[in-house]
Amino acid sequence: MISQLKGFFSNFTSNGSWLEKQQSSILSAAAVITIANVLSSLSGLIRERFLISEFFSTPSSQQAYEAFQVAFQIPDMMFQLIILGAVSAAFIPVFTQLKRDKDEATALKMSSTTMTILLLVFMLASMVVAYFAYPITLLRTGHAFTDAQVATTANLTQIMLIAQLFFAVSNFLTGMLQAYQRFIIPAIAPVLYNLGILIGVFLFSSKLGIYSAGVGVIIGAFIHMAIQLPLALKLGFRFKPSLSLSFPGVKQFFAMMPARLLTISITEFQNLSLGFFATSLGNLSFVVIRLALRLMTIPIRLFGVPIGQASLPFLSAQAGNKNLTSFTSLVTKSLHQIAFFAYPASVLLLILRIPFVRLIFGTHNFPWETTITTGKVVAIISISIGAQAMVQLLIRAFHALKDTRTPFFITLATTTFYLLGSWYFVFHSSSGVTGIAISTATAAFLELILCLLLLNYKLPQFVKSTLWMPQIKMLTASFFMAVFLYLPFKILDELVFNTTKTVELIGLTITTGTIGLLVYIYFSALFEVKELKLFANLITKFGPWRKSLEKTREVIVETSVEGDEI
Repeated sequence: MISQLKGFFSNFTSNGSWLEKQQSSILSAAAVITIANVLSSLSGLIRERFLISEFFSTPSSQQAYEAFQVAFQIPDMMFQLIILGAVSAAFIPVFTQLKRDKDEATALKMSSTTMTILLLVFMLASMVVAYFAYPITLLRTGHAFTDAQVATTANLTQIMLIAQLFFAVSNFLTGMLQAYQRFIIPAIAPVLYNLGILIGVFLFSSKLGIYSAGVGVIIGAFIHMAIQLPLALKLGFRFKPSLSLSFPGVKQFFAMMPARLLTISITEFQNLSLGFFATSLGNLSFVVIRLALRLMTIPIRLFGVPIGQASLPFLSAQAGNKNLTSFTSLVTKSLHQIAFFAYPASVLLLILRIPFVRLIFGTHNFPWETTITTGKVVAIISISIGAQAMVQLLIRAFHALKDTRTPFFITLATTTFYLLGSWYFVFHSSSGVTGIAISTATAAFLELILCLLLLNYKLPQFVKSTLWMPQIKMLTASFFMAVFLYLPFKILDELVFNTTKTVELIGLTITTGTIGLLVYIYFSALFEVKELKLFANLITKFGPWRKSLEKTREVIVETSVEGDEI
C-alpha cells in the first residue's frame, strides 16, 4: 500500500512538471493564460451567481450585497496603487534587465529589497485606512447609500485589507514567475482565489451573513499566494528583508514608479467615482454596473489581458535593441490577435445580452427589472470591448519602453472626460446608470486613439497599412456577424424557442451564437484575415497540448514587418 502511494505521488509530481514549463513565445504564454482565465472567469461567475442566490432574497440582503461590492474598492485601490502598478510597470522590466545584464542572484536580491519597502508602505497605509474606514466610506458614497450600508461597507473594508497583504506578496511572486516566463501557476491562482470565497460563504454564511464573503476573500487571497510560493523558491527566490536603496536596480525601479503611481491614482479615482455616481442613483445601480462590467471584462481577460500580460517580458527584451523594428512588429501582430477575438466577443455580448444576463446572474431571486437594466448597460459597454482589450497591450508597450509618463497623460485625459460625462448623466439628465455606461464606453475609445497616436511618435512606422488594413477586415467581418446573428436570434426567439425555460434559452443562445461565429469565420476567410490561419494552427499545435507548451518557440516572435504569414 505504501509503495503504491509513493508511486502515485511520484507520478503526480512528474506529470505536474508541466506546471513549471517555460513559455518562450507570446502566443504560447498567452494561450496558457487564456485557458486558465477561462477557468478563472467561470469560477468568478459561479462565485457571483452563488453570492446573488445567497444574498439577494430581501431588500436588506440586496443592500448588504451591494455594500460588499462597494467595500472592495478601497482595499483594491491601495493594492493597485502600491503593489500591482509597481509590479507591472517597473518590476518586470527592471528584473528582466538585471537578469540579462548582471545575474539572477542580483535580480532576486533586488526583488527582496523592493518587496520589503513596498510591503512596509502597504502595511502602514492599511492601518491608517482601517482606522478611518467609516468616514472614508461616508465621503465616497452617494446620498442613496443607506447608513446601514455605510457601516457594513466600512467593516468589510477592514476585513478585506488583510487579504490585500497576501495579495501584495502574491503579486510580487507573479511578476517574478512571469519574468522567468512561467505563466501557468500565476494564471491558475485566481481560480483558487474564487474557490476560497465560495468556501468562506459556504462555511460561515449562516453565522456571519455577508461578512462570510469577506472571510472568504481572505481565504482566497492566502491560497492565491501559497500556490505560487513553491515555484518561486524553486527558481531561487529567498526573501531577505532589506531597505538598501543603493542596491542595483532598486533606484531605477523607484524612479519609474511616480508616473505610474499618478496614472493608477487617476484610474482608481475613476473607479471610486463610479461608486459615488452609482450609489447616488440608488435602485442597486452599483450592482447593475458591476455585474455588467464583469460580463464585459470576461473577453478582455480572455484575449486582451493574456496577450498583453504575456507580451511584457518579450517586449521588454526587444526594447533593449536599438532597432525597434522587431518591437513594432511584435506590437502590431499582438494587436491583431487581440482584435480577432475581441470583436466577435463584443458582437456576441451586444446581441445576446439578455440571455447572458439571465443565464449567468438570473437566480430565482434576481428581479426581471434588474435583468433588463443590466442588459441595457451590457449592450452599451460591450461596444468598447475591442478598444479596452487593445489598450491592455498598448499600455504595456509603453512600459516596455520604460515610458510611464505617456500613459499617465492619456489616463488623465480619458478620466477627465469620463468624470465630466458621468456627472452630467447622473445629475443633469434622466439617463441614470446607462449614462455611466455611455461615459465608460466613450472614454475607452478615446484612450485607444490616444495610445495609438502617441505610440506612433515613439515608433514612427507603427500606424500604417499593416496596422489598419487587418483591423478594417476584422471590423467588417464583425459587422456581417452582427447582422446574421441578430436576424436568427429574433426569428428563433419568437417562433421556435420558449425562452421562459432555461433549457430552451440555452438552446437559443448556443444556436444563434454558433451561427454568428460561423459567419465571422466565413468572412474572415473571405477577407484573408491572417489571424484565422494563426488560430487554426494554434488548435492544431494544441492537439497534444502538453508537448505544444514545450515546443512553441517560433509562433509569434517574428522580425518581419512586411506582413508575412505568422
